[in-house]
Amino acid sequence: MDGRFRREIDTVFQGEDQRRWRVIGGAEVFAPKRSERICGPRLGMQDRGSQKGISNGAVCLAVLALGSGQKAAKMKTALLELFWPESCHLGSFLAPSRGQNGSFQPSKQLFKGEKVSTSLASPNRLFVGLPLDSVSDCNTINHTKAISAGLRALKLLGVQGVELPIQWSIAQPESTSEYCWSSYLALARVVQDAGLELRVGLHLYGSKKSRQEVCLPKWVKRIAMEKPDILFTDRAGQRHAGCLSFAVDELPVLDGKTPMQVFEEFFLSFQGEFSGLIGSTITGILVGLGPDGELRYPSYPPTTTTTHPFTGVGEFQCYDKFLLANLKSHAENSGNPCWGLSGPHDAPSYNESPNSTNFFNDQNGSWDSPYGKFFLSWYSNQLLSHGDRLLSIASKSFANLPITLSAKIPLLHNWHKTRSRPAELTAGYFNGYVSVAETFGRHSCQMVVSGMDLVDKDQPEGLQSSPELLLDEIIGACKRNGVRISGENSRLVGWDFGRIKEKLSVVGSFTYQRMGADFFSPQHFFKFAEFVRSMKEIELGVDDLASEEETLSMGMEGASSGDREMQAA
Repeated sequence: MDGRFRREIDTVFQGEDQRRWRVIGGAEVFAPKRSERICGPRLGMQDRGSQKGISNGAVCLAVLALGSGQKAAKMKTALLELFWPESCHLGSFLAPSRGQNGSFQPSKQLFKGEKVSTSLASPNRLFVGLPLDSVSDCNTINHTKAISAGLRALKLLGVQGVELPIQWSIAQPESTSEYCWSSYLALARVVQDAGLELRVGLHLYGSKKSRQEVCLPKWVKRIAMEKPDILFTDRAGQRHAGCLSFAVDELPVLDGKTPMQVFEEFFLSFQGEFSGLIGSTITGILVGLGPDGELRYPSYPPTTTTTHPFTGVGEFQCYDKFLLANLKSHAENSGNPCWGLSGPHDAPSYNESPNSTNFFNDQNGSWDSPYGKFFLSWYSNQLLSHGDRLLSIASKSFANLPITLSAKIPLLHNWHKTRSRPAELTAGYFNGYVSVAETFGRHSCQMVVSGMDLVDKDQPEGLQSSPELLLDEIIGACKRNGVRISGENSRLVGWDFGRIKEKLSVVGSFTYQRMGADFFSPQHFFKFAEFVRSMKEIELGVDDLASEEETLSMGMEGASSGDREMQAA
């Protein structure tokens, strides 16, 4: 990194009184006590004379990660303009230079009328997910300053856009006829003002990937208290509070309406409210097909959280009265009524291994018997039928709009090397992914596949996991059915983006999940900026790549609890 620039950033950040500024994911950045001596003469500005808080901490991290060189210098000065706009002229960027006393000063030379280009040519479109709790349960925007600063940093790095998760429980909290779009609409306009594209995720089911657990709308929960069988239920009778059973898709269980009717009205209300942004700022809509937005049964335990990851085989979710009635009817029609009395009696519980009971045993397990194939085929078809119904409504609702429709499937890689592949079976995936790809293709829906950062060698021993083999199988099914793929990571990448880079050739776009305090930490953001440069193929010289030692170490001790809660999922 350029020595002059780095020394001056050190001065601005640390100051003569050795007090460090706090930069936590775009939180407030507090100036040193002697701010007039640091922000005045050294930056060629008017003396401020008093302490002043400055936002946009995340943008500072982008400055440090850019390196040097002519293009990088212009982007740095653009970032400085965000912090100290009164020192710059609109439409112009200052070139840093050394003053007569050897100190860093803004140059009088301006790049008049020249804009920094951040939409560099690239075969891949890169998006970054906004926090899952961007809008609170009270329908207010969380982390407003942090998100605004982060958006500007992403724009200057060359990111194409961001993804905004919209929760049904927040947008339609009280009744079938009242919607609360105001905070989501305001956030969409913040993205528009930042000059970024926006993909919207319409999440209709619960999620445990956020510190703020997402459930169903209040009015739906009131109905579920009276009619608990509209929720998915496991063998022990536990209900999944965030997930309506697929068996009630077309039953009038929601104040006289079917869930599919309610979802269609929700889609149309969204379209009407955001019509001024669709096609310009909003370029894509992701439809959540199940828990955590994925097409699957909620086969994980109801108590699963991000801090207690799940590694078991899961359980079948077929024990609400509506699914049991469907199973009973299907068994009678097939000539085997005894097969429809319940789910498999010899299947293991959530956290057990495949060989703990007989059903998933690789040798003579019940899953491979005529009964097992009957049950697994029925169970999987319920999932596929649900996905087909919901995608049909979505494609109809958003027909003729200039957007890309997409939906997500899970990467259930634990136990993938066993014959039975139990984690996939309990989630509803039987006989591979060809039928799933056919369903997506029928509705011209792009498939979002997570886990493109995972490698086999990093998986825990004993789980017979293979994310690489499973991902290749899904990609192959999509290619055979002409379905486009969009990639995602499963977690923040600690140090090596190599696995993601390897898969970029097979995806049309990639969404990096997800913005938060950890995302903007110096340890992570430097690597992410380097990854963006490699994707965008910025033609910088060798000296433009800043070494890791040149990044500024910023103290995290002063972070407020609210800032620390803005975590990556």
